[in-house]
Amino acid sequence: MTIFIDPEIIADKRHVKVPLEKARYLLTVLRCRKGDMLTVIDGKGGAYVSHIVSIAGKDVFIDIAGELPLNTELHVELILYQGLLKGEKMDMVIQKATELGVSEIVPVVTERSIVRETGKLKRWRKIAEEAAEQCGRAVIPAVRVPQEINKVFDGNKINGLLFWEKGGIGLSEAMATIDTGKAVTILIGPEGGFTADEVREAEEHGIVRTTLGRRILRAETAAIAASALVQFFIEKADKPA
Repeated sequence: MTIFIDPEIIADKRHVKVPLEKARYLLTVLRCRKGDMLTVIDGKGGAYVSHIVSIAGKDVFIDIAGELPLNTELHVELILYQGLLKGEKMDMVIQKATELGVSEIVPVVTERSIVRETGKLKRWRKIAEEAAEQCGRAVIPAVRVPQEINKVFDGNKINGLLFWEKGGIGLSEAMATIDTGKAVTILIGPEGGFTADEVREAEEHGIVRTTLGRRILRAETAAIAASALVQFFIEKADKPA
């Protein structure tokens, strides 16, 4: 079982008091007992072997026995710029993107975004934390404050891909143009997709327009499929021939 604890809390290593919310989860959901082993992640890449040394009422105390090497991350950052989605669709994207190894998620307000404001940032960060625990990642993706699409294109050329339902070059061909030795960016539109002007501006900043095939996918499906496929190509490029 894996839980996230802030690195400042586990710094002392011995008789660490588990935060109340996590303690409640350990006791009421997982039914943990004294002596049970846990994997503790700090959200920044550190993972540790620990065990429960005592339980006092609602309080749980653990000892950190040592570091645990985990090989769950890509060798480069994978950044997802996702057009804001309605309702639980955005929750799903954040959860599944975390499971698929995305390192940063940036909600984006585009011309066709139905949702333009949100107070869900705290909720989204909690979803990413829980998804990281569930899938055994030691890194919790950063979920950023939503930003306007034009902010994405500020500055230098972007090493990335824009997935557009109206077409583009094939993904294999597109990935051949991407530098897999540095951060890779994925752009997925909202429910109505990107406008032609947004696509044009993205291409002017070096982003490659590509497609997920002949069918038009829902935005949340496209985000999940793109994250999985791009990760596959990155890992494939990293392996020796």
